[in-house]
Amino acid sequence: MNRRLLTILLVAFVIASGCTFLVYRILGKIVVSSKPVSTTKVVAAAADIKLGTVLTSSDLTTTEIAGTVPKGAILNVNEAIGRGVISDIYQGEPILDSRLAAPGSGGGLAATIPDGMRACAVKVDDVVGVAGFVTPGMRVDVLVSGTPPGQAGGSAGTMTKTILQNIAVLSAGTDIQKDAEGKPQQVQVVNLLVTPDQAETLSLASQLKIQLVLRNPLDTKVAPVATTAMGELFAGGPSAPQPKRVVAAKPAPKPATPTYSIQVINGANSTEEKFNSPEGQH
Repeated sequence: MNRRLLTILLVAFVIASGCTFLVYRILGKIVVSSKPVSTTKVVAAAADIKLGTVLTSSDLTTTEIAGTVPKGAILNVNEAIGRGVISDIYQGEPILDSRLAAPGSGGGLAATIPDGMRACAVKVDDVVGVAGFVTPGMRVDVLVSGTPPGQAGGSAGTMTKTILQNIAVLSAGTDIQKDAEGKPQQVQVVNLLVTPDQAETLSLASQLKIQLVLRNPLDTKVAPVATTAMGELFAGGPSAPQPKRVVAAKPAPKPATPTYSIQVINGANSTEEKFNSPEGQH
């Protein structure tokens, strides 16, 4: 076998070995990546679940989650049955412990109230309720309008004051109340999450006209707001005509009285005497 043919065969062998190695590495990565990823079975919502619902077995199902399990995910159905929902849960969403009330606390609105807080109901209408846009989870400011005690008929008139800011809305809906004749009627009711001190303030404010002001949930700043009086709304209007100022004329200066002078020479001394002209005397 000549040297040239041997060289060609050797080069071909080296190239074939390199190609084989590359194919082996690529196929090895594909096999590794195709290995099944471990999954975890967690409890999920079988349908949309509203706030305040007490969970039953028909509300729940299970689903497989690959990779990291969400923090607080419930793995056993029995840990969720009988607990109240404190925020809306949607179909297929994993049930988290933080979305449920404590075991034994039941359901309804009471289960959604944190420790140390209170739910205070405020009767509103469609306009006061920001035309129906006040929904659970929103943040509002509370304004009251009326005449302060002891100022009836005062010049300031009706006044408006912001009494609470950045208050969370727990629920919004209708309630059945009786009118003056004892007949049932539906009224708009908004439950606000407040502290005990704020609940007392709202109780007093219920005697006046209440207005809810919707705010951005990300805006949590409590800013000082001055009280506004009815009279201030018209303070910038056209003012009444002011009386013209009368400037008193300055008296004309008296004409200077004509005088004449006489020089008296007494030896080496010389003096000058001035006298009024007889024409200037009256």
